[in-house]
Amino acid sequence: MAKKIEEPARTTLEEVNESLTGAAQKLEENKKYIYYACGAILAVVLLVAGYLYGIHFPNKAKALEQIGKADIENLQGDTINALKDYEKAFDAFSNKEAERAAFNAAIILYQQGKNKEAAEYLEKYDPAGNLVGPASQSLLGDCYVNMKQYDKAVSAFDMAIKLADKNEFYAPTFMIKKATVLHELKKYAEEAAIFQDIKDNYPSYCQVYQFNADKYLERANALAGK
Repeated sequence: MAKKIEEPARTTLEEVNESLTGAAQKLEENKKYIYYACGAILAVVLLVAGYLYGIHFPNKAKALEQIGKADIENLQGDTINALKDYEKAFDAFSNKEAERAAFNAAIILYQQGKNKEAAEYLEKYDPAGNLVGPASQSLLGDCYVNMKQYDKAVSAFDMAIKLADKNEFYAPTFMIKKATVLHELKKYAEEAAIFQDIKDNYPSYCQVYQFNADKYLERANALAGK
């Protein structure tokens, strides 16, 4: 039987050289496609830059100018013109500044007793952040309460509670609002569960604001037949 001749072991360097040679050949073969890809990437970059500097930044500046005017009017007590300018900013722009205009317009409308109009603005508002976001949803819940749309109010307060993210001095405020609506709906067991949660998990709130959770808990449990 013929002896099998062993091939000499290839060195790592040889393997690397071969890989580089193959890569170079493929690069040459696909050069035109790479040029096309680079051209496409450049086009996207130019489009983004054009949007940012030609549309986004100027729009942001214009929105800020319009909202700043409304803010000054609002601070001076001229809520009629402030509302008009907030509404103009919201209608003219579609950015975060415009959303702030919607929130401020909703506050004025709520203060004027125009709950439906305020709710319409708040429904378009993106409730981001753990301060303004919960506040916007709490205000939306208040609008629904005034319109006696209690199920919608509960949903809005739930969102406010979620966005507050267990903030010790913020979340309980929305929890109490929700409990008040549940009491109106005669859902006493759910109401009691909220006051139990506040008592167990938010003692600092109860102490600072002298909130007697036991008082409301006992009332809700009694109505629930417990």
